[in-house]
Amino acid sequence: MLNLSTILLYRMTHIKNIPHILKHGITHISSASKNKNYVAIGDGSLISVRGDFAIPNGKMLGEYIPFYFGPKMPMLYVMQKGFNGVTPVSPSDIVYCIISVQAIHTAGLNYIFTDGHAVNGFSEFYYPKDMKKIHSIIDFKAISSKYWKDENDLDLKRRKEAEFLVEGDIPVNLIGTFAVYNQRIAIQIKKMAGYNGQSLIVNPNYYF
Repeated sequence: MLNLSTILLYRMTHIKNIPHILKHGITHISSASKNKNYVAIGDGSLISVRGDFAIPNGKMLGEYIPFYFGPKMPMLYVMQKGFNGVTPVSPSDIVYCIISVQAIHTAGLNYIFTDGHAVNGFSEFYYPKDMKKIHSIIDFKAISSKYWKDENDLDLKRRKEAEFLVEGDIPVNLIGTFAVYNQRIAIQIKKMAGYNGQSLIVNPNYYF
C-alpha cells in the first residue's frame, strides 16, 4: 500500500525568508501574501526561464512552487559555490522546508510532478492520478545518489532533479520540518515570531 507520508519534499530558501514563511506559509510570487522582501537564492536566469515555460496542462511552470524529492541537489552546489553567475550563499543561510506528499495531497492543493528537471525536454509531467505509480516514475536511487556525473549514465543528473510542483500558496502548518546547517541557526529560528514548535533538525550532511 502506497504511504505518501514517507515521500518527503524539500524546498531551499534563505534564512531571511523564514519569518515571512512562519507568518504566511510558502507563498507564490503572484500571491497577495507574497514576501515583498524575498531574498532569492539560486540561478536567476533559470528562474526567468521557468516563468515562461509552458507545460502540458496549458499553464506556465512559473505558476508553481517547486520542490525536490531529496536534499543536497546540484542546485545547492551552485548556490554554495557560486557557479553560473550565482552569488555564493553560506550553507548556514540556507534552510530546508520539508513537507510530505501526504500533507499536500490531504490539503487538497493542486500539484504536478516530473521524472526529471522540469525544463529538460526529456522530462515528463505527471498528475495526482499518477501518484499510485510514483515509485516507478521517480528514480529515488538517482535522487539519493551522492554524485550526479556518471559517464555510463548521462541522464543521471536530470533524474536526480525530479520535481514536485505545487500551485499557489502553501500554509505553514503543512511544513513538517525545517532542516538547517548548524545549531546556531536552529536557535535563531526558534526565537523567531511565529515559530510554534515545528520540527527542526540540524543536519550538515544536507549541505556541501
